[in-house]
Amino acid sequence: MKKIILCILILNLFTLTINEVHAEEVSIPEIKSEAAILMDSKTGAILYEKNARNKMFPASLTKIATAIYAIETGNLDDVVTVSKEAVSTDGTSVFLEEGEQVPLKKLIQGMLINSGNDAAMAIAEHLDGSLDRYEEQINQYLQEKVNVENTHFTNPHGLFDEDHYTTAEDLALITNYALKNETFRNIYGTKELKWTGQSWDTTLLTHHLMLKGEIPYEAVIGGKTGYVPESKFTLATTAKKDDLELTAIVLKGENDKDIYDDTKNLFDYGFNQFKHSLISKSDEFITKGKTFTTGLKDVMVTVPKSSYEKKITADGKLNFTNAEGEMVQSIQLVENNKMQTVSNHQLIKNDENKTMGIYGKFAFILIILGGLVIASKKIKR
Repeated sequence: MKKIILCILILNLFTLTINEVHAEEVSIPEIKSEAAILMDSKTGAILYEKNARNKMFPASLTKIATAIYAIETGNLDDVVTVSKEAVSTDGTSVFLEEGEQVPLKKLIQGMLINSGNDAAMAIAEHLDGSLDRYEEQINQYLQEKVNVENTHFTNPHGLFDEDHYTTAEDLALITNYALKNETFRNIYGTKELKWTGQSWDTTLLTHHLMLKGEIPYEAVIGGKTGYVPESKFTLATTAKKDDLELTAIVLKGENDKDIYDDTKNLFDYGFNQFKHSLISKSDEFITKGKTFTTGLKDVMVTVPKSSYEKKITADGKLNFTNAEGEMVQSIQLVENNKMQTVSNHQLIKNDENKTMGIYGKFAFILIILGGLVIASKKIKR
């Protein structure tokens, strides 16, 4: 009987270890662009980052912020009278005419789909009266609504200004915030739109080659392109497979090929390696005599498809780490049914959150087996 129990213990311990040994290896993508980030648009988990908090020039990715600001603070049915200043804005346009009257929603469509700088300026003037006032209001809006910390915009279109900057991380946060709005999602994902203007009748086509289908990626549901010489090529893209929706931001690519290759590699990595896991509000986590929960609602987190560990700290932070002990995501648990907050982490080594790992478990197995052998010998005597 003792031999049977010993065999069962050995089998269980080795099964635990084998599951981890055969976990799928994570292949980190090689990104050519100067800065990049891959973020889960639902949980906010950062799945990959490269220079994601470096100060960068966004070019026309600025228009993502302008669009959600206009949608949330303006009236989409307002009729905007286009000014001389808006018409004279440099760069890509939808060929507005001075005095032309255009609904606000149509201007947002022209700005996002065709990247019209004239439409962006007309929106800013309509909402805030002047560019100076717009600069003040858009930055306040982004700080209060999105909680960005490293962004300052001086215009609505992204034409170069030394003081007009952001980061890959902030752009992902802005995009994911905007995606919560159905009007934004619809425009951001529009491939073509019939356009009738005072001096220009055409069909607007998205400039985003993956969304358009010229560079096929079936999961892509929206995107925005950008370019000025100082920023080089920039790209924001959102893709969805099953319940996993990811946003990729790549900044300062040398050419079109690089930014689309980078985006594809990021999505391939994200969809192949990660999944959602639900932490129920009824789940309890006990540490140092304290009981923690997620609060009043279930919490969705993003975890590796391969093996991962959950570890709770003394202050109630629940950390999710991969097989190498690298943190993927962290949620702050609470006592007494308070609401939870989520903090996000790229796969960065963090000694405080490292788990035992494969070799530690082998050592643990040897200790247990040694104890069992000694106990068995004593029993025989």
